[in-house]
Parts: sequence; C-alpha cells; structure tokens
Amino acid sequence: MSEFEESGIGEECGVFGCVAAGEWPTQLEVAQVLTLGLVALQHRGQESAGIVTSNGVNPPTYNTLKGMGLVNNAFPPEDLLKMRSCNLGIGHTRYSTTGISELQNCQPFVVDTLHGKIAVAHNGELVNAAALRRKVMRHGVGLSTSSDSELITQLLALTPPMEEVDAPDWVARIKNLMHETPTSYSLLVMYTDVIYAVRDPYGNRPLSIGRLVPVSKLHSLLSVAGEGDTEGWVVSSESCSFQSIGAKYYREVMPGEIVQISKHGIKSLSIVPRPEGDLPAFCIFEYVYFARPDSIFEGQMVYTVRQQCGRQLAIEAPTEADVVSTVPESATPAALGYAQQSGLPYVEVLCKNRYVGRTFIQPNTRLRQLGVAKKFGALTDNFAGKRVVLVDDSIVRGNTISPIIKLLKEAGATEVHIRVASPPIRFPCYMGINIPTKEELIANRPEFKDIAGYIGATSVQYLSVEGLVSAVQGGIPSIQKGERISTKPSRRVGHCTACLTGKYPVELEW
Repeated sequence: MSEFEESGIGEECGVFGCVAAGEWPTQLEVAQVLTLGLVALQHRGQESAGIVTSNGVNPPTYNTLKGMGLVNNAFPPEDLLKMRSCNLGIGHTRYSTTGISELQNCQPFVVDTLHGKIAVAHNGELVNAAALRRKVMRHGVGLSTSSDSELITQLLALTPPMEEVDAPDWVARIKNLMHETPTSYSLLVMYTDVIYAVRDPYGNRPLSIGRLVPVSKLHSLLSVAGEGDTEGWVVSSESCSFQSIGAKYYREVMPGEIVQISKHGIKSLSIVPRPEGDLPAFCIFEYVYFARPDSIFEGQMVYTVRQQCGRQLAIEAPTEADVVSTVPESATPAALGYAQQSGLPYVEVLCKNRYVGRTFIQPNTRLRQLGVAKKFGALTDNFAGKRVVLVDDSIVRGNTISPIIKLLKEAGATEVHIRVASPPIRFPCYMGINIPTKEELIANRPEFKDIAGYIGATSVQYLSVEGLVSAVQGGIPSIQKGERISTKPSRRVGHCTACLTGKYPVELEW
C-alpha cells in the first residue's frame, strides 16, 4: 500500500478510443475493445466509467453506457451486447479532481451542435476553468455539471468566427480551444466517423496510439504485421492497455498535436505551438507513481525509469545496511535499482494481504489498534537481526510508513532506514492530480525537521529534484544520442515538477 494511495493522491482519469479499420460494418468488437482498454487503465480512476459508441454513418447513432465504480461493475454484459453494431467509440474511467462524485459527472459527454453530435473524453484539469465557465455562460449556455470536461465539450460546440455556416471545421474549433486554455488536457473528440486525439501544447498528460493487429501476428517473431494487417486503431492515456487488446504500440501524440483517427488510418492535422521559449511540461509523477510500470513514455518504459530513480537514490543517499526492501509494490523497481547500485541484497520483508480492502466487519477499537498488521505480514526470517533499507515512492503525510516501521522493528529489524525514490511533495497540483492541501503535506509541517524521529525510522532521505529529473531524462532517446535539444524544437524535453518546486509551467488563473 503506497503512501500515495493511502493519502488519496490519484490521477484524474484515463481515456481510450477505438476505430475499426477497413470496410464497415466491422467484425471488430469495438465495445469489447473499449471495455478491455479501460480495465487496463483502471489504476487511473475507479470512481466511474463510461463508453460512447457510434455506427459512423451520417447522421450517426450514438449509444452510451455509464456507471459508478470499477469498469467490470459499470458495464453489465447484457448492456455491452446491445452495443455490438458499432464501428468506433471512446471511453473514460474517472478519478475526480474537479466535480463531485456522481453519475452526471461521468464521461464521455455527448452534446448536440449545429452540425450534429460530438462526444468528448478528457484527462486533466484546466488551469483557467473559472474564466472559461464565465465565457461559456455569457454565450447563453448553461452547464449541468461541475466537470471541466463538460466545459470543454461546450467550448467545442461554439462556432469559431471564421467558420462557414454549413461546413464544421473541427480542427479550427479544437485549435481555438487550445488557444483559449494552454493546459492540462489530453482529449478524445468523436464526430461522425472519426476520432480526434488531442494533447495540450505542454504535453502535460500522456496520450499514445496503438495499432490492432491479428493475434497470430502480435507476438510472432517470424511474421511481421504490416499496414495491411491493421484491424483497427486505438488511442489511450497509456500504452499498457495495448497488449491486453492485441495492439502494437505505434507512437505518442506529440505536445500540441491534433491527430485524426479514421478507418483509413492515422493523420496528423496540426501542431499548436507553446509560447516561444517554453519547454514541454509532461507530469513527472506519471513516471514516479501514476502510470503502470509497463507503459512507455518518451521512448522509455516506466519500470526502467523507476529502477534508475532507485540507482540515483543509492548514489545520493547511501547507508550502512544489510538488506534492501520495499513496501509492496509500487516502489519495487526503485528498491531493485537501489539494491543493484549499492551492492546490497534485495529481500522481501512484507507480505501483503491483497483482500483486506473494504469489509463488512465494522472496525472496532481492537481492529483499529492492529492497524497495518491487517494489511501486511512480516517475513521475519528475511530480516531479523539485520539493518533494513526500506525504499518507498513517497511520504505524503507519514501516516502509512510509521506503523510499517514499527511492525518491522517489533519483528526483529535492528535498524530501518527509509529511502524515498522521489523528492518531498510541497505544493498542490492544479493540472489534474488530486494532492492534499499544502498544510496536510508532511514536508510543510514542523515535524519534517525531524521526520526520522516523527515516523520512528533510523534515518530518512529523499531523492533530490535534480536526481529525479536526471533519472527521467537520461533514458529519453534524443538525450541519449547527445543531440543538442535547442536544435530540435520538436524533440525538446521538459517536465512539470510544480508539486515539488512550486514552479508551474503556466500562470495560474482563478
């Protein structure tokens, strides 16, 4: 159980889209592909889920399925069967940062426009949402939810000044939206027979494209799937969803890019630039915690980056110890990296009870006192009488790690050194991550001056901001090749570290 999870820090959501290739009506089970894609993105949001499918004709027939809770609970099998005659669709799984937790805030949103219906799914949080809400309302448009995503949908429905009355220019509308709000969003916009995949100019939230191929060609070393083998195209917040649906990673949507996905293939329509001199600002915590370890960002696997964070941590914060371990299981790659760099053996010290979760048993005083013992068992033979380095991915409030240290010491550890594979979180995020208030963060409290004493550890050290950035950027292919970033504007690399440094990529508006 990670500090992030216990402290309520979470991603806002995941988006997923699918378009069947070739002749329509398709044999591809688009609704099933959408469902499996969202299941693979479940870690990005567990509050609600929704899909909107279309037959892709003009005018299209849209079918919507939404529900609260996990994907498998939100989509009853009998309802999915009713959506079989579709050729494209988009889906969404939600962890709310803006908007209250109820079904009306569940995405995707569908609205009628002058030129027909559009459906929109959104990951992120608009930094100037309040001003944009006022703008929409001045046009006489009412907003029925508190979600940024409905706001985006209504902004797209407004006609841009230069558009012809009978010819909707969706690229112009999307570009108009991108000029209105600089960040943070990855969007899927479905209109008639296409999906537009959009990433904000700062690239703050991830978005990747995959190609559905025959299962026989998916893992075969002898047969190479060519363009003619394409069964469909998918677009997802993370590439981790591709393998489970039989898709191959194709490429990322670039910061500021608008990509059209149709039955004919992929087409890049435009790239909206950032203000001159501004670097991209991809959220660095996608690497630290939010993304699944098997996802690929910027040409590198998240698992590998987390290992490198552990190696860098061992360089910055060595200690005399006997074994290295972790709190299962999000920090395991970092712990393995620390062990490799330090030359210390990696062992498991905790066994996680995966089924403790919510229970019908009311937590009486005795159960509360047992606390962490309900979630973890100590693997005493691995560490009794030894000095333990325990690697975690964060200490947000300190509530989670303290009882774990107590458990290890009571089970025989002579010393417990905490090493944190990310810097202290000191500032709130206004771009789609749910972070406790500034006052709740342990790094801003008086106890932080003696955090080891406060949580009961022998010592505590964090990875530096510079160390984290180095670990993340060192594996990006353009940097590995030694290219001068300034000579390749499209490949310029930058990451948002606002929650660590207080330096936001754009000016915040209230």
